[in-house]
Amino acid sequence: MPVIPTIAWFRNAAPYIHAHRGATFVIGFGGEAVADEERLPALVHDFALLASLGIRLVLVHGARPQIEADLRAQSREMRYVNGLRITDAIALQAVITASTKARVDLEARLSMGTANTPMSGVRLSVTGGNHVIAKPLGVRGGVDYLHTGEVRRIDAAAIRSHLNSGQIVLLSPLGYSPTGEVFNLSATEIASAAASSLHADKLILLEESPSLRDENRHPLRQLALPEVKALLQKQTDLNEEQRTHLRAAIDACRRGVRRVHLLDRHIDGALLLELFTRDGIGTLISADGYESLRTATIDDIGGILSLIEPLEAEGILVRRSREQLELEIDHFIVIERDGMVIACAALYPYPDERLGELACLAVAPEYRHQGLGDVLLEHVEKRARSMKLERLFVLTTRTAHWFLERGFDNGDPEALPLAKRRLYNYRRNSKIFIKPLPQ
Repeated sequence: MPVIPTIAWFRNAAPYIHAHRGATFVIGFGGEAVADEERLPALVHDFALLASLGIRLVLVHGARPQIEADLRAQSREMRYVNGLRITDAIALQAVITASTKARVDLEARLSMGTANTPMSGVRLSVTGGNHVIAKPLGVRGGVDYLHTGEVRRIDAAAIRSHLNSGQIVLLSPLGYSPTGEVFNLSATEIASAAASSLHADKLILLEESPSLRDENRHPLRQLALPEVKALLQKQTDLNEEQRTHLRAAIDACRRGVRRVHLLDRHIDGALLLELFTRDGIGTLISADGYESLRTATIDDIGGILSLIEPLEAEGILVRRSREQLELEIDHFIVIERDGMVIACAALYPYPDERLGELACLAVAPEYRHQGLGDVLLEHVEKRARSMKLERLFVLTTRTAHWFLERGFDNGDPEALPLAKRRLYNYRRNSKIFIKPLPQ
């Protein structure tokens, strides 16, 4: 009987449900999301679902469009210099009014428990307070930014106390100084600072822009910090929001946040797809590497077996027992993504003949055609060269063209090392391919 897709998705989400329970997520979103009457209810329902799954939530909302609308109604405009807003006394009042309204709207929606909706039976407690301590931006380049400020520090202890009590913490784009002043702050800066101060497990920024793409228009699903810096330097078509979020991600990762997610908020369920599926839907920026290639350990045997057993059943790979894998695990390398082994390969050296065997190359079905086989091959070749091996050989029954396209030539059993030649199975009739390894 076929598995219903919804059930399969729910089962596959189980590891992430367990992993996220008790974690602290800081989610930042702009005033555009608050004003979007069509999409806001679904977003709030997703917040409620995350909270019901035991995730500790800090929500940071913006209010720029609401502030600007308020000022336009007064025939005034927010002024910007070098991308920074100047907040005079009238603008500050608009900031306070718009931020308060946005906050009240969000609190009201998070308080809903209407029957026949995703919020039915939910009782969420939302709190906030003067947890963002600010200081004035001051005079820069001769320009006085007046009531525009920046984060001095976050009262992390107070926020943790609320989270420990099971409350959702909601922060507005306002900061307070020890002298009693109120400052207009960037919601993105508050979100990044809060995530850093709380040592949050994730900082999630919901964007108005479509997902980041590379120069070939392919989605950028994961980035390491050096790649983010390069992106900021090289890609000229990034808009100001994207640049601000990328800089915030760098800052948060440097200050202890392990993962930052950038999501297009216009995608229905983007939060759920990002958090409860292996590949997500947005861009993941990781301080410690989301995907890693490394030497296998004994703990990887289960993952390797899950990759190779289906190929063994089809006769594509020669069968290996768990015991054999345990003895030979040092020969294996794996690619791990989010804690799961998604590809593997092995190198067996024959130093006397200066030959190496590439074996057990396997990639999980859902990750094929992403170049992981090439990544493994390149790493095996590099390792073989470090061992002073001069040629690499492989035995295969199904993937001859793949190896021919990558510089391998046809060989025969006589070209194999003596120990391997004695084990060659003529009934299996594997094709032999050999590739020189220039030093």
